[in-house]
Amino acid sequence: MKKTILLFLFLLSISSNAQQITVSPAVFQVNEPITITASFTSPTCNEMGVNPTKVYMHSGIGSEANPWATAKGNWGADDNIGLMTNNGNGTWSIVITPSIYFGLTAIQQTEAAKMGIVFRNAAGSQTLKSAPSCSDFFLKVGVFQAALTSPLENSNTIVASGGNLNITATNTNGVASYSLKSNGIVINTNASATSYSFNHANILGNQNYELSITQSGTTIIKKFTAIVNPTIVLEAMPAGLVDGINYNTSDATKATLVLDAPLKDFVYVAGSFNNWLPTSSYAMKKDPVSGKFWLELTGLVSGENNMYQYWVVANSPIANSPSLVKTADPYSTLVLSPFDDSGIPATSYPNMPVYPAGQEREVTVLKTGQTPYPWQVTNFVKPEKEKLVVYEVLVRDFDANRNYQSLIDKIDYFKNLKVNAIELMPVMEFEGNESWGYNTSFHMALDKFYGTSDKLKEFIDLCHQNGIAVILDVALNHAFGRNPMVRMWMNDPDNDGWGSPSADNPYFNTVAKHSYNVGEDFNHQQAMTQNYVKRVIKQWVEEYKIDGFRWDLTKGFTQNCTAGDESCTNNFQQDRVDVLKTYADYSWSLDPTHYTIFEHLGSDVEEKEWANYRINDPVSKGVMMWGKMTKEYNQLSMGYATESNISRMTSDSHGFTANRLMGYAESHDEERLMYKNIQYGNSNNVSHDVKNLNVALSRMSAIGAVSLLIPGPKMIWHFGDLGWDASIFACNNGTVNDESGTIPGDCKLDTKQQPQWASNWLGNSNRSKIYNDWAKMITMKTVEPVFSGTVTISNTNSLSPNIKITNSALESTKLKDVLILANFDVTNQSVATGFPYIGVWYNLMDNTSINVTNVTATMVIPPGEFRIYGNKEALLAIENFEKPSAITLHPNPVSDYFTLNKSVSKVAIYSLSGQLVKSFTGNGKMTSEFLVSDLNAGLYIVKVTNENNDTQVLKFLKK
Repeated sequence: MKKTILLFLFLLSISSNAQQITVSPAVFQVNEPITITASFTSPTCNEMGVNPTKVYMHSGIGSEANPWATAKGNWGADDNIGLMTNNGNGTWSIVITPSIYFGLTAIQQTEAAKMGIVFRNAAGSQTLKSAPSCSDFFLKVGVFQAALTSPLENSNTIVASGGNLNITATNTNGVASYSLKSNGIVINTNASATSYSFNHANILGNQNYELSITQSGTTIIKKFTAIVNPTIVLEAMPAGLVDGINYNTSDATKATLVLDAPLKDFVYVAGSFNNWLPTSSYAMKKDPVSGKFWLELTGLVSGENNMYQYWVVANSPIANSPSLVKTADPYSTLVLSPFDDSGIPATSYPNMPVYPAGQEREVTVLKTGQTPYPWQVTNFVKPEKEKLVVYEVLVRDFDANRNYQSLIDKIDYFKNLKVNAIELMPVMEFEGNESWGYNTSFHMALDKFYGTSDKLKEFIDLCHQNGIAVILDVALNHAFGRNPMVRMWMNDPDNDGWGSPSADNPYFNTVAKHSYNVGEDFNHQQAMTQNYVKRVIKQWVEEYKIDGFRWDLTKGFTQNCTAGDESCTNNFQQDRVDVLKTYADYSWSLDPTHYTIFEHLGSDVEEKEWANYRINDPVSKGVMMWGKMTKEYNQLSMGYATESNISRMTSDSHGFTANRLMGYAESHDEERLMYKNIQYGNSNNVSHDVKNLNVALSRMSAIGAVSLLIPGPKMIWHFGDLGWDASIFACNNGTVNDESGTIPGDCKLDTKQQPQWASNWLGNSNRSKIYNDWAKMITMKTVEPVFSGTVTISNTNSLSPNIKITNSALESTKLKDVLILANFDVTNQSVATGFPYIGVWYNLMDNTSINVTNVTATMVIPPGEFRIYGNKEALLAIENFEKPSAITLHPNPVSDYFTLNKSVSKVAIYSLSGQLVKSFTGNGKMTSEFLVSDLNAGLYIVKVTNENNDTQVLKFLKK
């Protein structure tokens, strides 16, 4: 897939494209007014139809090699920039003077030789492009034109050592002066000619050519390259090397590069260390056994950034595949991009390495002598899978600064909500900066838009210090066009350096093998693909201490289906089961407690193969499965009984042996509950109209009660806890597109605003109530052992679901039974209770009690409200839950002891399972050292009581 606006080297002929585009005058100078007219009468390469409602010209101007150097227009914005006029006959026109329209400097006007054009609708979802290739339109600028006839412009010609290259060119408008440079040195000139011919003989090294053609003060430069076929050195690769960069741990002046490139004949390494023009000493050696290319670099400077690319060559490539591909390392951990880096703020990535001038496409950064990050927590003990409450975050939309520092600065937001895991949507190197991250190009590299590697590690370390696990969303089903493994074996008929996988690609399918494909589809039955995936896993687990992966679109890991066969994709596929178990096994071999989460959303038959996998290991495994319940919970929140059955929120309803269903009422992929509440909510009761913002907000606490407390891992999509009410389909310009998908380009991926901070939602009592109520529920779920028990959900087809949770392993003196009641109607309802037994029951939200004498009695619950009852009080001090912390514990993490900043009478320490493991009592004056050296590593709950019998709950991490 071609992600960026590509530089198609297509010369527009007015006669051949007269049906699509005309320019008047046909020959023009950069400072002359011109009229550009586009015709929509033909359907070829026309997605806008014969009668578009609005047409924008998205355009650029620059040199022959880079006609998009200065671009005009904001793709997808209906802002009048580039808006054309309807002529009423199927054509649209715009009048511009290029030098003024593009705001060109004097130098830019001199260099202007070509314009690039694409026509689009207002949303940018439909285009008109040049037939028949559906590429960009290009217009020549200036009376003087020149053409390189042999070799082709920007081409790479492979020559034998000592071989020749014949160079020919022509020009218009009379005689011109020609000057040919090779590697920066003039090797031939012709001061007065209308055509040019020169044979460069006895070529012994790689050559970068520039042919300058000058007429009346205007110069046009044509570039091309000759690559010498070296004599490949066959030599065994040193033991222990892996694909990518291998740093020499004992000598910071050396590093060894390894590239697995089957079917390729030779490879050069070009980089900052050889001025991007490699000699034969930078031709990679070839291991005779594995066939891998390798090269040891020497003379490197410790701590200095080096950049490099591979020049990968096939002497006889298959049809439509290039002979030479210049590419970054597939196993890069940091890449620089000529497309994206200029849009990265220095505040997010200070002192970012500068992309090397004169190069093209991504380059890899190599740096010896790096100082390892000083991790504060090296033995983080993850929360139990059954107790996980995951907060899903898109870094781009979490805060206006859109970086890891924002997450670090707001760590208290997560701590006070009591979540114990944060899942970051993809942060691997993706194409562009404004993205959800699923258009990944380099899976082992961190995308720079959100910040540096050390800053992400600082965030992870801080989370671990506070008992919060960090999960990474990974898109290993596919990759996009900048990916080196796509480009090294690609079908590129227009020779622009971009394309789709060719038939000999050892990583990718030429056509997708499932019905949900985006980008290029990995073939996970290939050994090279499996090796790559395992290296990706290893990188993030070992380098970043990532606690788990959420595997995106696992339905795509099969080779048995086709793009159009959704039934096959959704049916059980054994190859998919097997390969994903292999990846899970590898993750657990690196970290036995690693979280493995699949976004499969498929049949129970296949999902339970993973959910039940290895759960009886000494360290229980089992894959957690995403459990989409957005429709059901949204029906409840809107006040409609139809399709409101939430029984599938439980693991056992899917046939899972253990609690492995990560259920959720809201996620990044689905419309916001609050938006639909306001748009479509039940408005039959004027005093409780769900379409009213505050009424809708008041119902979200109940959604938490009947979702978060159900046993098993659960997930929250960011700011659902504050009642985010903007549509997921909100566009940058403030409009909202149709969620049905009838409008292409539905703005789902557009950057969203952050009103929760600017408008201080935490200071809004209607919104903060959701946050505080959910925090209480999450605390109960993560602290109280009862919520690891079994669950029964009844009244599932009504607006009054009834949830009973019990943990039969607990003593009757403990909180072992919980009853959750709710009323999602819009009027008061007498709700059937069904208490398990008579006696005193406690409202776990405030620990008030009721005496139950009739287990079948009903209870009147107002609309949108809920009740959570337990047979005993909750362990935590609910009545003091929202008060600021008066007592602090130091240090944290704890090695041997901790101290408290205030005098207390009693300290009780509990494991996460609720077991009392240690206690201290005194006369109310205890502030000194509390020894805990005998406790195992892990997270503990501390309940402290002062001399007034006030209690407070704290946590500490034992190292």
